[in-house]
Amino acid sequence: MKKQTYRFKYVLLVALGFLLTACVSGGSIEQKRQNVQEMKNKVLNELYEEKPDVRAQIQSAAGYAVFSNANINLIFASFGGGYGILHNNRTGTETYLRLGELGVGFGIGVKDFRLVMVFHDNPAMERFEEYGVSAGVGADAAAVASDQGAAVGGELNMDNITVYQITESGLALQATVKGTKYWPDPELN
Repeated sequence: MKKQTYRFKYVLLVALGFLLTACVSGGSIEQKRQNVQEMKNKVLNELYEEKPDVRAQIQSAAGYAVFSNANINLIFASFGGGYGILHNNRTGTETYLRLGELGVGFGIGVKDFRLVMVFHDNPAMERFEEYGVSAGVGADAAAVASDQGAAVGGELNMDNITVYQITESGLALQATVKGTKYWPDPELN
């Protein structure tokens, strides 16, 4: 029975990976980059509409990152993955990124959400660029489909980084401890 559970979780993780790869796939490398840029612009516009003061916060920050993420919660385990982009306000350079998440805790459901990370100073952004790791404890509930429903997420401040979460769609209830790894996308950089 245990082997079947691990096999099932592995299949779901692989399926999630393919799903997320498909979100950026299709076409040339330039088209894939354009898809990431369009996602970034859409997410930032949604965030600015919801919280207008964030625009000034991002403009005065050392940099910011925007991610598209999908997450699956299966009772005691949480898996996720996605893609995004890191923008350095000082130099204007952009780095295309991938992410993977793994967590433990109670949860069930699937959620498609966006993250915006604002790096308020250079050391915070440099730590993110160098290590690409974040860990945290989270609890949220989401029931969103076709712009209908509600999501509880929000804003988190730590270590000179503010993280905003926008839930796009999904049905999930979770309380997890999870770690996330971010790394440069070898295809798009």
